[in-house]
Amino acid sequence: METKRVVIQDIQAPKDEELLEAAKLLAGNGLVAFPTETVYGLGANALDEAAAKKIYAAKGRPSDNPLIAHVARMEDVDVLVKEIPQAGRKLMETFWPGPLTLVFPKSECVPYGTTGGLDTVAVRMPSHPVAKRLIELAGVPVAAPSANLSGRPSPTTAEHVMQDMNGRIDMVVDGGAVNIGVESTIVDVSGDVPMLLRPGAVTIEMLQEVLGKVEIDPVILGPVQDGRKPKAPGMKYRHYAPKAQMTLVEGADLEEMSGKLRALAAEKIQQGYQVGIICTEETRAKYPEGIVRSIGTRGEEDTIAHNLFAVLREFDDCGVTYIFSETFPKDHLGQAIMNRLCKAAGYRIV
Repeated sequence: METKRVVIQDIQAPKDEELLEAAKLLAGNGLVAFPTETVYGLGANALDEAAAKKIYAAKGRPSDNPLIAHVARMEDVDVLVKEIPQAGRKLMETFWPGPLTLVFPKSECVPYGTTGGLDTVAVRMPSHPVAKRLIELAGVPVAAPSANLSGRPSPTTAEHVMQDMNGRIDMVVDGGAVNIGVESTIVDVSGDVPMLLRPGAVTIEMLQEVLGKVEIDPVILGPVQDGRKPKAPGMKYRHYAPKAQMTLVEGADLEEMSGKLRALAAEKIQQGYQVGIICTEETRAKYPEGIVRSIGTRGEEDTIAHNLFAVLREFDDCGVTYIFSETFPKDHLGQAIMNRLCKAAGYRIV
């Protein structure tokens, strides 16, 4: 299969003629990668079980890992769900369109191939102009996990998608680099108390401001227990991982943390290994050895989220054997950053 790449000239106002071929593929049985405000998604018709199976095959994704159905309008949710609980309605009205996925009881029309065998369906309305118009033109809800091989760092550019998916899918819609850089927040509103299943740019503090009580699934804090079926993407399986062995380094303050990280990196460098170091602008000068990459500034967490996956992929390209990363506070957007880092490192923390 040859993967076609279509470059969008104006991201804020994409032309229909640029998107019509991709929309027809999505309405049928095709696979199309496209930009959202979070990461690039790998899209297929969410109501077509055969199309959903093609997503799993292209990604090498376990079939019990549910997909997210993307819609272009609020009213498009009605066909996918049995009901919209009050908590879900409040969150939709506050944060949609945007980087928030909600888990509802599914309707009969949503195949189990899309939901990973669950009686719930994950739904979101992206705010990215290209994603929004593409879904409108397709005329169907679009199932779209991240457009990468399963387990790899999520793609934040079309080039990242091509690295993993060239020859596996029909088309990539190139809308440049994405804005946020980590996947959407996921909240389960199908139970009595809303539960955060995956942190993202819509933070737990923002959710609590709207709803009051929001529980946090234990999987956010550590590995999922064996035998548990994941209710949302990213909960159970190895995710976001670079090829190198990755270790997170903690410390009481920046000085202690950077000192520990510097010592760990020096030991591997002395043994002859290529070592990658993930730091911030505040600490970059503390690392004289290794392949050092700053992913942003601690005062602006959005810069760290934006650059995280791209740096992990860059280290893959550099052929590093070991990666050592600084850690970050676990509140606000830092909760999502640390969730992705912990999974990428397989919870290897010093």
